[in-house]
Amino acid sequence: MSRNAVLVLKTGETLPEVKARFGDFEAWIARGIGCTLEEVHVVSVYRGEPLPEVSEVGGVIITGSPAMVSARAEWSEASGRWLADAVRADATPILGLCYGHQLLAHALGGEVGGNPRGRQMGTVEVTFLPPAPGPPSLFEVGVFPGHFSHVESVLRPPPGARVLARTALDPHAALRFGPRQWGVQFHPEFDLPILRGYVEARREILTREGLDPDALLEAAVETPALARVLTRFGRLVREPA
Repeated sequence: MSRNAVLVLKTGETLPEVKARFGDFEAWIARGIGCTLEEVHVVSVYRGEPLPEVSEVGGVIITGSPAMVSARAEWSEASGRWLADAVRADATPILGLCYGHQLLAHALGGEVGGNPRGRQMGTVEVTFLPPAPGPPSLFEVGVFPGHFSHVESVLRPPPGARVLARTALDPHAALRFGPRQWGVQFHPEFDLPILRGYVEARREILTREGLDPDALLEAAVETPALARVLTRFGRLVREPA
């Protein structure tokens, strides 16, 4: 594996209906960071595949998952320990997406559980705060739409983490865990068709929970500002300062 290659730490697969039409997480991530699927190194930790030495990778992106961090599966806990060591040593750039965001927070001493405000689904306004001092930053300051699909959240960030973004339902929508280590509750790897596929697949669940899937579909838009988070991360890995 190339020293500047991105390791995709895969924590599960997308919904079967979505995968059949659009592929899986690693393909969306590769596209987002500006490379081919063959240029990223995928380790499916949920299947028991071992992680490499962190010194062998140029950066890490942790995928979403149908699993729950609060279940504390052994593969998840082991991955969390590997990630926590990497963050504390500032060994490599890391970006956690949804489950990955929560896993980083849990592994570093925060609290993750069911969001008391309920499921967050669809395209949602995200308010970004001024970044932590010092380069680099993956985010722009302002309010931008982002794609969400989750029921668990970071309830309490770990010690030393800085909150970088919030939504109406989640005060910890983006966190900075270290100098080059971030987590985001939104999905920058989703495009509009993928997001709509998630809403359609969850239609019955959403209706039971009192949400309106048709309204979510109507309100869904593309999210180019947040897609650039992946672009910037890819550039950081390929062109380190």
